[in-house]
Amino acid sequence: MSGKKPNFKNAWKHSKKQAAKPNKSEFETSIKVGQYNRLGVQTKSDFGVYLNSGDDRVLLPNKYVPEKLSIGDSLDVFVYTDSEDRLVATTLKPAGVVGDFVFLIAKDVAPFGTFMDWGLEKDLLVPKNEQQDRMAPGKKYLVKICRDDRTHRVYGTTKISANCDKNTEHLKVGQQVDLIVHTITTIGIMAVVDNRYYGMMCLNETYQKLFIGNTCKGYIMRIREDGKIDLSMKKPGYSSVPKSAEVILYRLNKSGGFIPCHDKSSPEKIQKNFSMSKKEFKRAVGNLYKKRLIELKDNGIGLLK
Repeated sequence: MSGKKPNFKNAWKHSKKQAAKPNKSEFETSIKVGQYNRLGVQTKSDFGVYLNSGDDRVLLPNKYVPEKLSIGDSLDVFVYTDSEDRLVATTLKPAGVVGDFVFLIAKDVAPFGTFMDWGLEKDLLVPKNEQQDRMAPGKKYLVKICRDDRTHRVYGTTKISANCDKNTEHLKVGQQVDLIVHTITTIGIMAVVDNRYYGMMCLNETYQKLFIGNTCKGYIMRIREDGKIDLSMKKPGYSSVPKSAEVILYRLNKSGGFIPCHDKSSPEKIQKNFSMSKKEFKRAVGNLYKKRLIELKDNGIGLLK
């Protein structure tokens, strides 16, 4: 891990003491910390170049300064704070910016927090009080990148659901969304929705094997009053039938053309064989039967030769 952990720890404690009475001139800046900024080259120094946005400026160390960079040029940089809480710019690209949910590997664990590799020389700290569970070096965790607006410090949290937006007024049932699989339980799959919200997908609403860290498309089935979201990999209503029919044909081909499942089979058996609800299965089977792609037998369904 880069940097000296004791110094970082002291800086962390020091900033907490200051946070109670922040100095306005020290903490307010037009430069977006924890984000990419397009800044102008203001002056050069022995340590690098100073980039500015209005009256605010930040140092870009020499090792990140591109060749032939001149005064007055503009440059896209990522801005964060160093171990002494000073703003610093880099041309390196971190795994994410403030507000993003990303899977990161834990590099080192200290009594006050865990250091995560996010692609920069200074690792991302997940403070102990921001950890959902105990963390171990070498393991991968879903982390939300956050910023303390009083100190400008960028940090991480693994308390995912607690740090998701509960205001779902801009979402609607049937809307397609991007999902990041967070946890998998015997009940269902918990996922981050559109890099902002949190939802759950029951296992009978999936049609493919998913693992923690997978990304996929999904649909909003229900939005609850408490802000929780019910998800599905199938579009609500009859529009999901063609996709489900494809799944059935695929499974039939993989199993030699016959599967001992029919409309009288238990929901559990249908879920096990086709990863869909019994209602969805019956709709899809009816669709395939009308197209003369399958035949219905007393003991199951088979492909028509």
